[in-house]
Amino acid sequence: MKPLVAIGFLGSTLDAGKFGPTRWNKWRPSVGMCMHDDLRIDRFVLLHGTVHGRLADYIAADIASVSPETTVEPRVIDFDNPWDFEEVYGKLLDFARAYPFDPDAEDYVVHITTGTHVAQICLFLLTEAHYLPGRLLQTQPERGAPTGGPGSWTIIDLDLSRYDSIATRFAAVTAESTSFLKSGIETRNAAFNAMIDEIEQVAIRSKAPVLLMGPTGAGKSQLARRIYELKRLKRQLKGGFVEVNCATLKGDGAMSALFGHKRGAFTGASADRAGLLRGADGGMLFLDEIGELGLDEQAMILRAIEDKRFLPVGADSEAVSDFQLIAGTNRDLAQAVATGRFREDLLARLNLWTFTLPGLAARREDIAPNLDYELDRFAEREGERITFNKEARAQYLAFATGPDAAWPGNFRDLAASVTRMATFAPKGRVDGECVAAEIARLRRLWSGPRDNDDPLAGLLGADQAAMLDAFDRVQLAHVVAVCRASRSLSEAGRTLFAASRARRATSNDADRLRKYLARFDLSWQRLTD
Repeated sequence: MKPLVAIGFLGSTLDAGKFGPTRWNKWRPSVGMCMHDDLRIDRFVLLHGTVHGRLADYIAADIASVSPETTVEPRVIDFDNPWDFEEVYGKLLDFARAYPFDPDAEDYVVHITTGTHVAQICLFLLTEAHYLPGRLLQTQPERGAPTGGPGSWTIIDLDLSRYDSIATRFAAVTAESTSFLKSGIETRNAAFNAMIDEIEQVAIRSKAPVLLMGPTGAGKSQLARRIYELKRLKRQLKGGFVEVNCATLKGDGAMSALFGHKRGAFTGASADRAGLLRGADGGMLFLDEIGELGLDEQAMILRAIEDKRFLPVGADSEAVSDFQLIAGTNRDLAQAVATGRFREDLLARLNLWTFTLPGLAARREDIAPNLDYELDRFAEREGERITFNKEARAQYLAFATGPDAAWPGNFRDLAASVTRMATFAPKGRVDGECVAAEIARLRRLWSGPRDNDDPLAGLLGADQAAMLDAFDRVQLAHVVAVCRASRSLSEAGRTLFAASRARRATSNDADRLRKYLARFDLSWQRLTD
């Protein structure tokens, strides 16, 4: 066995006694610790102040008389105010950093029975943080035993998983938190459940920004709100939840909406405006579709994240807002950085905790529990409980989980589908006829002709295509048509930039076209497949 080293304070009250034979009639923790047959202390680092030097020598002599194998190593640490937490912690930290610990050659225990309450708390914290590489030792007088006896001792292991009842409670609390994040839905997808477990730990332990990625309708907004509500339950946030769809912030109004403005800052600014960031002070800010923000707004957001400060439009002094940020996007931000549409430093700041939410088509085993969840939501909204008959439920799930169900709108599609069936359900019961009509309706909604009516919707998705300005829509449609009629990226580039080539204004048509397509998350391969 390795030698055992104890570290602890001299107890100026508990260790003190009359300097005479009667001192042995009193339980003294520092002496008693060294009297146990089943706890061999090879070295005792005895911490004390200069004023208690005589008592320290006396205790060291008594330890030598009852435990000759124990070497007492006095260490003087003086405190101007032993009840000043900052001073006590700082000086004990200095001691811990300077002491030549050798965990490979020695084991350590930290005696927390003696010393002021402040000193005991500091020893606990330093041990928990592994500055003191040992376990906690607690001693106490033993009931019914002679008053001058050794007392009893207990090792407190800070690995709480070793304590069955505590571990069971923590497991129950963790399961409750992850269920809360999933809105109580008993999801079955293993990868999604593992991701939620990670998010639960991050939500409780970290204040850093969180980036939620995934397709439109995958549940980013709902998950962000649940993270906020979980942190509120844990008393980690006091403020509100502010949700912003960055795709709706366009032009000069984006700065004003996010950061606020002063009266008279621009035409129409007839009053001060606090802005959304100040509205999130003390709470959480969810910036959905953050990839749609302009570069200037991105720079301001970055500073607001790092310094908690920003300059409202037209203001002379900075505003302050301390918020936790969750960002959402359905774009590839790394690609956006490569094309100059997203700041690399902002992505680096957001990229500490990144989670990608899978679409509904990748979580088909979760459709059944989400079907029940959507029925519950309908009942809450409409005040009417709708159910499926057994055959109709099996019929709907067979289609919903099968290969023909594309679910391009993800959980939004499912929610809309359930709402339609619940609304048309005869006498509050969804039957086979109702399900058949809904399946036919979904097939029509997801069929190809819709994309032919709007070819950009088939490429970008209906939501993203709808956000294009008319100018961008016409230009992109022409570029797509030229690409599909060309044999290579270079040929398409030569066609599209023929005027520039004639003026020798461009040297790489293919690269120029590639960067243009990347603005819309498109590639040559995707257009020509």
